[in-house]
Amino acid sequence: MSHVEMSDADQRFLPEDNARQIFAPLEFRNLTVKNRLFRSNISGTFDDYNGHGSHTRINWETRFAKGGVGAIISSFTPVTVRGRILTRYAMIDKDDKIPFWTRVGESVHEHDCRFIMQLSHSGRQQDMGGIENYFREAPSSTSRKDFFHGILAKAMTKPEIAETVEQFAQGARRAREAGLDGVELHGANGYLITQFLSSGINDRTDEYGGGWEARARFVLEIVRAIRREVGRDFHLQMKINGVDHNDWLYPWEKKGNPLDETVDICRLLLDDGAGVDAFHVSSGSTFPHPRNPPGDLPIRELTRWYDGLLSQGVRTHLNYAIFSNPIAGPLFRRYWIWRRGKVIEGINLDYARAVRDAVHAIDPSVKVICTGGFQHASKIAGAIRSGACDGVSIARPLIANPDLPGMLRTAEGPPPGKECTYCNKCLINDLENPLGCYELSRFDGDTFEARYDAMIAEVMSVFEPPAYR
Repeated sequence: MSHVEMSDADQRFLPEDNARQIFAPLEFRNLTVKNRLFRSNISGTFDDYNGHGSHTRINWETRFAKGGVGAIISSFTPVTVRGRILTRYAMIDKDDKIPFWTRVGESVHEHDCRFIMQLSHSGRQQDMGGIENYFREAPSSTSRKDFFHGILAKAMTKPEIAETVEQFAQGARRAREAGLDGVELHGANGYLITQFLSSGINDRTDEYGGGWEARARFVLEIVRAIRREVGRDFHLQMKINGVDHNDWLYPWEKKGNPLDETVDICRLLLDDGAGVDAFHVSSGSTFPHPRNPPGDLPIRELTRWYDGLLSQGVRTHLNYAIFSNPIAGPLFRRYWIWRRGKVIEGINLDYARAVRDAVHAIDPSVKVICTGGFQHASKIAGAIRSGACDGVSIARPLIANPDLPGMLRTAEGPPPGKECTYCNKCLINDLENPLGCYELSRFDGDTFEARYDAMIAEVMSVFEPPAYR
């Protein structure tokens, strides 16, 4: 299933023209990446419960480095156990995690690929935070529960804010000591920094709430604390919503930040040349969101695997009842797809262009990366050629085809039948199963059993080689 339509402008360029755009080096202030393809922040529950990394994660990250991407942005890496998004994700909360991340970086570097750690904190968007967080309300900018799962929250005190700022700073220090190439702050898609930035979520009345500049105080303090720890010569980028679309799923919610406020926040985070080196543009004030990751909502898989979240929030039983209902479930899916809209590949390009235009007017060395379903050479090269962004980040199409960069050198993209279908089964299965492509139609075989066996073999391949033989 293809979701790309080539414009007349796209069709004017030959494959070699597109390849020159895609595989040109990208120079940041403190980092050079060999091409314009970034593996976006996605990973499975591959690690030990206590936040120490495993050989499986090393295999996972190395798979994409071998495939030819220029840089890998790690999965959500919690700076504290109170900020877990899911258990069994490697953390960066203590110095004893540094040796593992050194091994990850070394393995990725063997393939001339850069590794950028995404520093994260769940805030109230805490899908499965573990027993450490089960009996406590999630720290957030607000005491209102999140509107999707209904996870209970408590507004952070000023001392708690200061402690969290320092946790981000120490996470960045550890990433540098591990020999990694930079860090990214996850300020998009509903996580803690979004909860402060968004006018649709942040209802504080102190200096961390109110207008956009006050709501940005938290992340600006994080940026400055990171620079204090790692200096100005270590790469720092920020993932941010172009537009929150906080009311897209439930219209009675506040809209959240519009594009002009995002642009103002990005200008602020340049911080007179001592701030961020790049912006990574997404959209959607929660995860999942109709715009992130853009694609289908696999109701059958939701019904099968959502049960693990039933104990996490006060809305989860209602959600499960909707997903499992033979009438309500398909209607909810249709509503979700309608709110997403027709565009999948390049869904955030207009936002990225506005951010790039604004920050380039101040500092042309600051780069912009755009995420949103990219898997075709004409779309990627066209986005870069048009000035909408300097590079693209890719997750699901790389899960489907880890060797996608090689395909883009000589062709438009994956061959027929091998494209990512944007089914989002990878996302839903990750709640309980190993992360991988679960779209059966993409696998070869004369029978259902043969295709299913091929799918499972591919999903499980990330566990090889094992740590010990």
